Amino acid sequence: QVHLVESGGGLVQAGDSLRLSCTTSGLSFGTYGAGWFRQAPGKERELVAAMSWSGSRTYYGDSVKGRFTISRDNAKLPVYLQMSSLKAEDTAVYYCAVRDTIFDSVMIAEREYEYWGQGTQVTVSS
Repeated sequence: QVHLVESGGGLVQAGDSLRLSCTTSGLSFGTYGAGWFRQAPGKERELVAAMSWSGSRTYYGDSVKGRFTISRDNAKLPVYLQMSSLKAEDTAVYYCAVRDTIFDSVMIAEREYEYWGQGTQVTVSS
């Protein structure tokens, strides 16, 4: 059974930085595309950043481009999300998600992901 665990969330001030980590137990041999999503109160969950299993391809949502960076050390986990210049509107629960895939491409849609974490709260005070 696969469990994804996000960590690194917390309460920070606007302009601060945070680094989220997504770790796991139970992943079998394979190559995993990964993504970070977030959901703010009253809003739909949105894709923040995604990375192909090799790390050669990345995607960022328009609202975080230039401020957030997704990274990984290999084709499995952990996967990280470095968040800088945080804004109040970045406040949300952040989720990581992965899928075992042979395709070295980024996955944009939620339905493309196989495993999800429980989320970590990020709160940015203005």
